[in-house]
Amino acid sequence: MSHGKRWLIEPWRDEARELAQRLKISPVIGQILLNRGISQYDDAVQFLRPNLKNLHEPSLIPGLNKAAGRIAEAIRGKQKIVIYGDYDVDGITAITILWHAITILGGQVDSYIPHRIGEGYGLNSEAVGQIIDAGAQLIISVDCGITAIEPARVAKQRGVDLIITDHHEWNSGDHEQAQATADLPDCFAVVHPRLNSGGAVDAPIYPNPHLCGAGVAFKLAWGIGQAMNGAARVSSAFREFLLDATALAALGTIADVVPLTGENRVLAHFGLHGLKNTKLSGLLALIESAALTGQKIDSYDVGFRLAPRLNACGRMGHAGLAVEMLTTATPDKAREIAVFLDGQNRARQAMEKQILEQALLQVKENGWDSDDNRGLVLAGEGWHAGVIGIVASRIVDKLCRPTVMISLTNGQGQGSARSIPGFHLAHALSACDQYLVGHGGHEMAAGLKISTDRVAAFRAAFAEVACESISVEMLVPQLLIDVEAQISHLTAALVEDFARLGPFGQANRKPVICLPGVTVAGSPRRVGKSADHLQFTVHQGEQRLKCIFFGGANLTGEMGDGDVIDVAGEPTLNTFNGWTSVEMMVKDVRAGTVESGKNSRGR
Repeated sequence: MSHGKRWLIEPWRDEARELAQRLKISPVIGQILLNRGISQYDDAVQFLRPNLKNLHEPSLIPGLNKAAGRIAEAIRGKQKIVIYGDYDVDGITAITILWHAITILGGQVDSYIPHRIGEGYGLNSEAVGQIIDAGAQLIISVDCGITAIEPARVAKQRGVDLIITDHHEWNSGDHEQAQATADLPDCFAVVHPRLNSGGAVDAPIYPNPHLCGAGVAFKLAWGIGQAMNGAARVSSAFREFLLDATALAALGTIADVVPLTGENRVLAHFGLHGLKNTKLSGLLALIESAALTGQKIDSYDVGFRLAPRLNACGRMGHAGLAVEMLTTATPDKAREIAVFLDGQNRARQAMEKQILEQALLQVKENGWDSDDNRGLVLAGEGWHAGVIGIVASRIVDKLCRPTVMISLTNGQGQGSARSIPGFHLAHALSACDQYLVGHGGHEMAAGLKISTDRVAAFRAAFAEVACESISVEMLVPQLLIDVEAQISHLTAALVEDFARLGPFGQANRKPVICLPGVTVAGSPRRVGKSADHLQFTVHQGEQRLKCIFFGGANLTGEMGDGDVIDVAGEPTLNTFNGWTSVEMMVKDVRAGTVESGKNSRGR
């Protein structure tokens, strides 16, 4: 009956009731807080009630004060500043934050984003030379640059100060010690939340080493405001800008999938609220194009409606257009660009669907989805290099195997890879290094370059590495369940308390509840345009609950009236004809294995 997921149910902890009583919340919420590693009252209050006062002082980030002072000097001296950023949402929003900050403070600023296909990721020496030729007197990188040894050398030789702001790893992560002692670019300043005062990463001094590029840019903007004001405080006008800029920082933070804990949670919480009330014409146009004007925007909206539109620009064309929309564009021009980005996103979706179908056909025709084959390397002529990373993620979700997607053109291949928990991609690619032109990345995502004639050998080697370290059990997706409960616990008040646990994302997933031993009432029915979904009702005594299982129509006929099942999912509120009721958005069901109410005492 189950979709084949491995259910991992957190055991009930007695201290959940005590924490809940002190917080005046449901014990179910108390249990979820404990599952998130939050056991102390003060920490729980800070988690449930994010406060801007909990943002750390910018000066704590190594190199930031030096960088802010130099930028303030450039603003006062009317020197031309160029911000060089990555082509993804994090890079785009990081550029936007610094561009507005410097402009508001009276500086002369421009931006540069490399072309994803033509130039690739990060600072490159040729672009740095061109930027200097065009009159730049100060270059600031955002969301890239920590490994840019040669571009930094070019800037220094040309007599132009380079400030690098980044949050990425120093190398592919093969050797932690190598990263800790790696040489940093020789430039005016390096601003990185994982640096320590000695320029290594083994003991960072900043309390939040998981800032994204936009988060680092936000902190640098704050520091520039302090440097221009000559005090720890910024001017009242600049403070208003920083409040608005949390919306941009939230976009980058959520889209870049950094942990939504601590300071990142604060930025995401206030930034999501700020998106609804933003005054930036570019953001207003982006929100309008996603049909979200005037609505409450959550992390799902950012991840699946706003971010893809910004990303599509860099994937399908050039991300500079997205930066223009968010910086220099008039309101009319911003709307025009937003409409274009929407079209780019639709084209990206169509291309993604086509490549996904071709890739899955490769898997099926070659029998690569067997338990003996635990790592996938798929390649296709003309696959769009800007889309294959998304397709790799889709295949991982579907087949639960680390997947490398390679776009082949003129005898060369460019690849993007995604992994499953417990399989370190960067290490795996290092083990296959002899077959690759180059590679880099981290545990869950990586990129590579390869010659077409080496793909088959690489495929065999990668599959061998995967088979050595991936068990058959790991090929079955996990379903992490926070707590077992009864239908009677699922009240509207509880669902509203669930919302206080957001914003949801990396390191703070949406909670999943298990209802063990509930009874199916009546016959489940298929619903939806294509009848892909399953709707059914369960009960415990007199308590009834309507359930909707998206994509669960294949279970039709496997359960019926009177069957005892376990249901796992997310409780939600549904309002119809003025009446609000709790429903369950089902993640999985299985034959009932637990007596109703067992392990649910005291909740």
